Amino acid sequence: MHCPFCSQTETRVIDSRLVANGGQVRRRRECASCHERFTTFEAAELLMPKIIKQDGKREPFDEDKLRNGFARALEKRPVSVESIESALNSVRHYLQALGEREVTSMVIGERVMEELQLLDHVAYVRFASVYRSFQDISEFQQEIARLQGEPNKAPLAQSDVPVPTASMAGADDPRDADGDTTKNRAS
Repeated sequence: MHCPFCSQTETRVIDSRLVANGGQVRRRRECASCHERFTTFEAAELLMPKIIKQDGKREPFDEDKLRNGFARALEKRPVSVESIESALNSVRHYLQALGEREVTSMVIGERVMEELQLLDHVAYVRFASVYRSFQDISEFQQEIARLQGEPNKAPLAQSDVPVPTASMAGADDPRDADGDTTKNRAS
């Protein structure tokens, strides 16, 4: 290891400690020449598999895309940052444990849905609706019914199911609860 102060190659390790839940080793080093001390971090470099998209294109694994997918699904949901990080780590470790050089995007999508189902049912349905391209409300209802019928999963509370209301239309939406535009209606 080169000293960052004087560029000499003679350094010695003074202290080593595990950090990041055992995922890294922190080492305090001292230069034999200038006696300055510095810290280095050591971690295993595990290669993530390439992703095979639905159109057949191959691209490197992008953790930012994974994180953004979780963030969109969990937007405004009461899920802790620690839980989200744990789910992200679970997906990453799962992909590494597969030991494959390439995996399909479908494998990742299904694993993300498993993690979201454990975290938050509303986020799961949000993600599933986009991932599985739900076309109408009956597909939402079928997925919610399936969630409610699974014995090993946490029950889906009625309060977890979003019900479309007139107030969901937004303040800028000129429609009332009947769908009529309030601008064109005679008083």
